[in-house]
Amino acid sequence: MLELAILGFLHEAPLHGYELRKRITALTGHVRPVGESTLYPAIKRLEKAGLLARETRPGAAAAPRHMLTLTEAGRQDLLHRLAEPDRLDVTDENRWFTLLAFLRHLPDPAEQAAVLRRRLAFLEEPASFFYDGERPIAAEELDDPFRRGILTIARATSAAELKWLRTTLRSLE
Repeated sequence: MLELAILGFLHEAPLHGYELRKRITALTGHVRPVGESTLYPAIKRLEKAGLLARETRPGAAAAPRHMLTLTEAGRQDLLHRLAEPDRLDVTDENRWFTLLAFLRHLPDPAEQAAVLRRRLAFLEEPASFFYDGERPIAAEELDDPFRRGILTIARATSAAELKWLRTTLRSLE
């Protein structure tokens, strides 16, 4: 998720590490704040793999800044990650939102639609946070108001996302 966010934001514009960290935190910070000890090793890995380039530029009022840019290999890697996301990127809500934030960079609407169809198929599978053996438990079956709340909120969120997915798929196809 972190590498996808780095590649996605750098696809949009060259950034220095601090600005990149701010943007990633704005996207994912409420769930997983991004610390320097996580971000900079990921940047180094991507740079070592030839996906990012670093250039030193003079700072406006401070020390020189290390600007990061996406290489052509980085662009291709980003497009591959977007077109063929891992199952977890489609099923995990936080990872899905990161993927969705950059899906517009895929130039082919058919490829965008294919990714959205994978998410749609996942959301249409019967599921719950709570089970009786192998059977998903519905909100209406629970006496616990807090667990019922979790399922009620999840159902409403899924309904809104399903509506958006179907509408967006119609516009792409």
